[in-house]
Amino acid sequence: MTEYKRILLKLSGESLMGTQSYGIDSQRLAEYARQIGEVAAMGIQTGIVIGGGNIFRGLSGAAKGFDRIKGDQMGMLATVINSLALASALNAAGVAAKVFTAIRMEPVGEYYAVEKVVAALEQGMVCIMAGGTGNPFFTTDTGSALRGIEIRADVMLKGTRVDGVYTADPEKVPDAVKFDEISFDEVYRRGLKVMDLTATAMCKENNLPIIVFNMDVPGNLKRVLSGEKTGTVVHN
Repeated sequence: MTEYKRILLKLSGESLMGTQSYGIDSQRLAEYARQIGEVAAMGIQTGIVIGGGNIFRGLSGAAKGFDRIKGDQMGMLATVINSLALASALNAAGVAAKVFTAIRMEPVGEYYAVEKVVAALEQGMVCIMAGGTGNPFFTTDTGSALRGIEIRADVMLKGTRVDGVYTADPEKVPDAVKFDEISFDEVYRRGLKVMDLTATAMCKENNLPIIVFNMDVPGNLKRVLSGEKTGTVVHN
């Protein structure tokens, strides 16, 4: 049995591209929906934050000449697009899901309020929280840390393209060594890029552990929540 009653799942926008170079891969989206449906069927209350890098990323936009604030606002809207796509895929799979947005944009999504999200979670709905924090200069990593803390999640699950935290980028350094678990302090000392510093500090200060795992391997999400040793646990 899982020890987690409520989770915050952070998904990468880039992972939604699948084998494409841009946008949303329908097969990857359907696979994510299937995995999330398995978790919902376990009775785990599931909140989700998803990035927008498959469509637009504020920082890269700023590097190309976009105003940083406008670029970040475009990135927030990209997360809304991904959230609507995931909600649609979940509904198609028979999973009740609802999109909440950090910026008021009814009827696209319901305006975020922690009380409304917690009530929906307790009713068994998957809650997708879009639009980051609603402010520029904050990443979706920080947005997911904030939402995880606000909804009092037991753990944050960071779904990535690699199967945990390594001493170096395993895609660039073949002999990089994986950690089964690591403390927030050691993440700082080693300068590891688990999440941005703001997000990591928030999780440390509010005692929200993180599990970094490979979401692109079918069934991994359920394995993590079933207690299998998959990925890396980051904790105090």
